[in-house]
Amino acid sequence: MINLENKVTLITGGSRGIGASCIDLFAAAGSDIVFTYISAKSAADKLVEKWKDKVKIKAVKVDMESEDEINSCVTDAIKEFGKVDVLVHNAGIWNDGDMDNMTLEHWEKLLRINLTSNFLFVKAVMPSMKTNKFGRIINISSTAGQRGEAFHSHYAASKGGMISFTKSLAVELAPYNITVNSVAPGWVVTDMNDGVFSDKELVKKIIDGIPVGRIATAEDIAGPTLFLASEMARHITGEILNVNGGSVLCG
Repeated sequence: MINLENKVTLITGGSRGIGASCIDLFAAAGSDIVFTYISAKSAADKLVEKWKDKVKIKAVKVDMESEDEINSCVTDAIKEFGKVDVLVHNAGIWNDGDMDNMTLEHWEKLLRINLTSNFLFVKAVMPSMKTNKFGRIINISSTAGQRGEAFHSHYAASKGGMISFTKSLAVELAPYNITVNSVAPGWVVTDMNDGVFSDKELVKKIIDGIPVGRIATAEDIAGPTLFLASEMARHITGEILNVNGGSVLCG
């Protein structure tokens, strides 16, 4: 039902997890795709091989801390693909950050990767979207950005910043037919959480706190992301779509 033919989607952090699932769904919907990766070249190559006969698809290695690489990625994508209609900003990291031991460098590095890169990608794609009078920007945030997260305050701050950034841009870009929304997952089964999920008692505790009784898969997050990129969501902007099985109920 969702058709993204003749659209070009840029997905950051696309080589695994939520990003890879977004590639699968967006490509199946007919969108051409540019996606970034940082180290998982083999996984990125497999995704290109998987979809290259159906859509135009390209993987680009991009350091999320490099303004030059981010700008080059977008410039080259527009040059080669003609435009960028949809930006899915998914790239990010998650690590421990208790305040007693957190250094300024640790704090700033996570914010550069998670939040500043969001600003840079949006700033880079925005002129083209404005010219074309069309754009869909979807930022993958987190429930941590809404409720906070003890011992991960830097991560929660980055995602809270992303949520406020999303709401602010929604109003600023609405006159150009550009919608800006965010999908806010709770716990998700991805490589990034393998270490946490190795603790079976913790997994049980997490599941007990989720009313639907299971932890989300990457596909559970990719589906709502695809919806927000579609014409069915054309009147939705500034929305934070919570995808957490009811574990955190935010209005």
